[in-house]
Amino acid sequence: MPSTEGSVVKDGDRISSADIVGALTRASFTYADGATQVFTPDGRTVYTEKGTPSAGEWKVDDDGRFQSFWPPSVYSTYDLSWIAGANGEAIGVRFSDPKRAATFDGRYTPGLG
Repeated sequence: MPSTEGSVVKDGDRISSADIVGALTRASFTYADGATQVFTPDGRTVYTEKGTPSAGEWKVDDDGRFQSFWPPSVYSTYDLSWIAGANGEAIGVRFSDPKRAATFDGRYTPGLG
């Protein structure tokens, strides 16, 4: 999070490399299709879709971008930006994959996972 959990963010602002760990590990995520995802500070992640979990890994690369790895060979790089509520509170993270022109919105789901 920018400085503290209660900091105000602007919808669509890129998440700085220094804030990626806090943004991803603040709470679990729920996506539009009902899938959920949990990120841990040690670089592990579990994505659960229709009750089936998949374990992967994540990191911040040397360029300050988010990367994920899903064994055995799926690597992806995303630009991360804030999803902000009406009062500027961070309510989630937008994952944008410029190579595939795909965007995924993960909303914070406190207490999940």
